[in-house]
Formats: sequence, structure tokens, C-alpha cells
Amino acid sequence: MVTPVISSVAPTAEIRMLHAVQQLAGGAAPVRAARALSWFGEHAAGWLALGALGATTDRQRRREWLMATSAVAAAHGASIAVKRVVRRNRPDHPDVAVLATTPSRLSFPSAHATSTTTAALLFGALLRRPLAVVLVPPMLVARLVLGVHYPSDVLAGTALGGLVALAARRLSERETP
Repeated sequence: MVTPVISSVAPTAEIRMLHAVQQLAGGAAPVRAARALSWFGEHAAGWLALGALGATTDRQRRREWLMATSAVAAAHGASIAVKRVVRRNRPDHPDVAVLATTPSRLSFPSAHATSTTTAALLFGALLRRPLAVVLVPPMLVARLVLGVHYPSDVLAGTALGGLVALAARRLSERETP
């Protein structure tokens, strides 16, 4: 029989939600998939590489791809800046299993959610595909499965990523002759 961990700190609603996600999707295959998504999104590197590929292969819209890719980099930078102001630590509770390493202890907002949302919205517009519906939810869930973010971290990251994408679109529209 396994003895449950008893903590002197009562879990918050977000810890309970995080624990529930981990219980529902905590098998080996979901954790492997979450780690793969985490690796792809680390420092927005996967999205930046895909943006560079788009700029290389779609010569007619190279400028648009470069603008979108620059926006992904800006989104990542904005997320890091907000993290340094807010300074919220990552989940640290006995009910949460931390299943990945992170470059910092800061969690709000999720940089993975921010850059993924920006990339999905802007690259999706260039490809005329609703990529946000397909790409954003798995990244958000992955960050929860790995126990490295609170639910509000990924939601805030998504909102920030959406704002950066909107600003990039408006800037692009102003600069288009």
C-alpha cells in the first residue's frame, strides 16, 4: 500500500487542477509527448526554425514569413520580460510531479504558450490554416503534464502571444504598400 504524501500546505485550486491533469494524462506516452513538445518550444527554437523554413521556401512571401518569425522572437522576449517583473515561482508542492528541467524558476507567463500562440496565429494566417486550434492546446497541456506551470501561467502566455500576434499583424498592415 502506498502512503499518500501529507503536506502541511493545503493545495490551492491551481495545484488541485494541475494534479488532476497529471493524474489524467500522466502515463508514459503522454509524458514523452509533453517532453517532445517542451523541447521543440524551448526558447521558441522550433517555431523560429519553422519560420525560417517558411521564409526560405515561400519566396513570394519571404517578407511576411520574416515578419511573423520576428514576432515569435518578440513574443518569447516579451514573455521573459514579464517573468522577470512578476517573479512567480514554478509549482512546488508535493501533489505536483515536476517531470522536466527548466531554464529558470520563473513561471508566469509560460514562454512556451506565448511563442506557440504567436507562431500558430501568424504562421496559420500565412498557410491559410487554423493552426492555433491544433497547436496551442497540446502545448498548454504539455506544460501542465510536466508540472512546470500553473494553469494561469499557460492562459496568460496564450493571451500575451495573441496580443503580440495582433500587434504584428497591425504593424504589417501599416507597412504594406
